[in-house]
Amino acid sequence: MALTLYIGNKNYSTWSMRPWVLLKQAGIEFQEVMLRFDSFQPGSDFKQSIQKISALGKVPVLTDGDLVIWDTLAIAEYLAEQFPEKSLWPADKAARARARSLCAEMHSGFSGLRSHCHMNIEADLSQVGRVIWRDQAAVRSEVQRLHTIWGDALKAHGGPMLFGEFSVADAFFAPVVSRLVTYALPVEPEIRAYMDRVMALPGVQAWVRDALKEHDFVAEDEPYRASPD
Repeated sequence: MALTLYIGNKNYSTWSMRPWVLLKQAGIEFQEVMLRFDSFQPGSDFKQSIQKISALGKVPVLTDGDLVIWDTLAIAEYLAEQFPEKSLWPADKAARARARSLCAEMHSGFSGLRSHCHMNIEADLSQVGRVIWRDQAAVRSEVQRLHTIWGDALKAHGGPMLFGEFSVADAFFAPVVSRLVTYALPVEPEIRAYMDRVMALPGVQAWVRDALKEHDFVAEDEPYRASPD
């Protein structure tokens, strides 16, 4: 088995972060290929590069030999099947169903956070976050939803991660945690403690270290800052 994960910029790419952290934190060997963002328009270097791997033209993409798997949920399920000893989903049936439900909700929802709080690991956007919190009811509602689903999972399973031990669910919410940190959105102490534990995971720390080394500026991912050039 020779796994290769194609990703975008670590500073910006939430979708890439999920399977990368999952693989790294689970100790699954893989090769990383970064396709740096330039533009998402047809004909851009990024689009031409990723479309050689997947016709969808988006990252992440996982390949296993000639097999191509795209979309974070599909990648997570494939890894769970191929590495059952890694226990990427909770062992208990009910907990597993709950974890999958949370990941699916993250996958298709939280449009307010996505729209107003772009992931930007190296930036301090706390002042922007205060304005967003004041003006964007959708963001406030979604942060409250995070309080509910994270709080319920932590209470039911005793922590330290959402379902006890690290699972796909924690990898899926790692970019959300990063957003909450970047924009300094207000959270309750219990949720802050969980966020701190996520940010302390070796897989997340490795991603953050790499993101801080990039020093790229992609205008489409920078709605709140002007190019330093």
